[in-house]
Amino acid sequence: MSIKEPTFTIGIEEEYLLVDLQTRDLAIEPSEDILTECQEKLPDHLVTPEFLRSQLEVGTRICRNIGEARSSLQELRGTVSEVVRGHGLGLMAASVHPFADWRQLKHTPKERYELIARDMQATVHRLMICGMHVHCAIEDPELRIDLMNQAAYFLPHLLALSTSSPFWRGEVSGLKSYRVTVFDALPRTGIPDKFESFGEFQRLVDTLVEAGALEDGSKLWWDVRPSSKFPTLEMRLTDVCPLLEDSLTIAALYSCILRMLYRLRRNNQRWRIYPQTLIEENRWIAQRFGVEGKLIDFGIPAPVPFADLIEEIIGLTAEDAAYLGCEKEVSHAREIVRRGTSADRQLALYHKLVEAGSSKADALVKVVDQVLNETVSGLQ
Repeated sequence: MSIKEPTFTIGIEEEYLLVDLQTRDLAIEPSEDILTECQEKLPDHLVTPEFLRSQLEVGTRICRNIGEARSSLQELRGTVSEVVRGHGLGLMAASVHPFADWRQLKHTPKERYELIARDMQATVHRLMICGMHVHCAIEDPELRIDLMNQAAYFLPHLLALSTSSPFWRGEVSGLKSYRVTVFDALPRTGIPDKFESFGEFQRLVDTLVEAGALEDGSKLWWDVRPSSKFPTLEMRLTDVCPLLEDSLTIAALYSCILRMLYRLRRNNQRWRIYPQTLIEENRWIAQRFGVEGKLIDFGIPAPVPFADLIEEIIGLTAEDAAYLGCEKEVSHAREIVRRGTSADRQLALYHKLVEAGSSKADALVKVVDQVLNETVSGLQ
């Protein structure tokens, strides 16, 4: 039976950190007026609190193409940045603050977060992390599950392009995405199981709900999942990117990968589904090394330079990038690989300053300034 082609509309959600411009540390108790002002200025966008008071989450409109997503995200970043600056704060689109200490932070006094804090205990208190989620509309539930199974293969590649969290509490972590390590301490995270049908997926959700383990499917925090609110497949693995162009590239690539997989299915083909353990190995390499790593090509099998893998993905999705009108954004992945991700730039600046005689503390402050500046660059 043929399936109607998905619309592939997209929505981008980003989580931001609020930084005290005097200390460059995270704002422990930012004004509650910030959220109200943002919501008043952005009535057709999503602006909500996050688990920590020093965080905000935003969401674009439903966008028909990457051009609309660009305009929506520009408006969000520009407006929220202007509001928080009026309260002496800066907006940071990075997945971890370089030197903040989670033990000093407070979670948002909201029932949802009170329950999470109670249920997750010590694991959730470290959630001084921010991510970027991309929704892509796949209206047919069975197709949504089929594409989720296949798209899991490409998630490590998207993570590698996004890395922005190389520090943890003032120390070089040795990982390009330390955020993933923190988030993995929670249950129901990581690469999802393989499902034969949407019905099988729904039965899993129903079992957990009936057992009292969770309220609904929104508490499945997998790297990719069928949204519990929208007819979308939501990608959740990537770090949030300071540079707007990098965010748009990841959203565009994700959409193109899904359309490529749909196109294969339409032609009675499909991407091979590899064991979860193999995909998680590439996931680890991506969070450890970012674009400097060599992910495993399981078909060979052998490690392959990330630059070569990106060229392969760009080739595989060329027809889809043309169809979705995002060739420019997809091509920008080459530039990310060439000059590195935010994690690479943060580390380069830090090591340069320390080697020149700066203290570690002063170098980390300069890293914060770099990320703050990049977050609001390119918004015009």
